[in-house]
Amino acid sequence: MSKEKARYFTFLLYPESIPSGWLDKLELIGVPIAVSPLHDKDLSDVEGQKYKKAHYHVIYVSKNPVTAESVRLKVKRSLGDTSVAMVQIISTSMENMYLYLTHESKDAIAKNKHKYKRSEIKLINNFDIDRYITLDVEDKEDLFNEICDIIDDHDLANMRELKNFVKYHGAEYGLPSMKVIRSVMKMSSGIIRLTFDAVYQERRYGKQIDKETGEIKTRRN
Repeated sequence: MSKEKARYFTFLLYPESIPSGWLDKLELIGVPIAVSPLHDKDLSDVEGQKYKKAHYHVIYVSKNPVTAESVRLKVKRSLGDTSVAMVQIISTSMENMYLYLTHESKDAIAKNKHKYKRSEIKLINNFDIDRYITLDVEDKEDLFNEICDIIDDHDLANMRELKNFVKYHGAEYGLPSMKVIRSVMKMSSGIIRLTFDAVYQERRYGKQIDKETGEIKTRRN
């Protein structure tokens, strides 16, 4: 097993290999952990077998950089010698790995994998995905431009409508949570207000808006 050190890890747990009260035992490890819904509808590549063996995906956040072997030993001490499988450093973004817990990541959607309920994700020791999403300046600019395009393309007139759009369609567009989106929108709240207002004005005046200049035409009595 690699001696490379990291803070973010993922591994698998199989129901038949973990003890009763396993969530409480994971909590006693004392680090933030996210556990997927039970993946029991993953299609198998093995001939004659419809589904893969049921399993949980787990995200584990270490307090300090450690090796995958160190994580494996900690989980084994908590859940038993045969409990944990495939301990790996998370090589993609934490956001992508979190979305994969329910197969809402872009790659899972592209492969048409069964989507699990986000409400069934179990969060342990104050795991909060927003803490682990890091965006550089270019990422923030790209996300800001995408938000403006979404507001315009889908005729969203206010924050409430944007919030509902993210709730129901965010995964399709690879969007982060509203907490992250709000922080990015602060980059230029004036532009966001103007974009919302443009949608509102078009709703109100409809065809009275000049498509070439963007100006509101004078109504005729």
